Amino acid sequence: NGNLESWAAQGVLLLNATLTVRAHQAGSHQKQGWERFTNAAIKAVSENNKGVIFLLWGSYAQAKAELIDQSKHHVLKAPHPSPLSAYRGFFGCRHFSQTNALLINQGLEPINWTV
Repeated sequence: NGNLESWAAQGVLLLNATLTVRAHQAGSHQKQGWERFTNAAIKAVSENNKGVIFLLWGSYAQAKAELIDQSKHHVLKAPHPSPLSAYRGFFGCRHFSQTNALLINQGLEPINWTV
């Protein structure tokens, strides 16, 4: 059904670099100020936590890796899961199973990724 509330209840934070767009115009609100907010959020998560697993999907998100202290966090990168690029590497990237393996290695509960 597409409802991802169960992920949020397990500690998953879904964050797009740009939080709004014009209908049917991907990226239309880039460089309009959202990046300032989302960059600050990423930095805050990085600075105030340890062992966070960041899944950076798409080149725009992957550029945010510079905001993350990779000495204390895990960063996984893959193409964006949009219908235009999902078959170019997102499908098969195994980010969900890799995330669960990293969580288990930290002594934490794995995420139930079922939607």
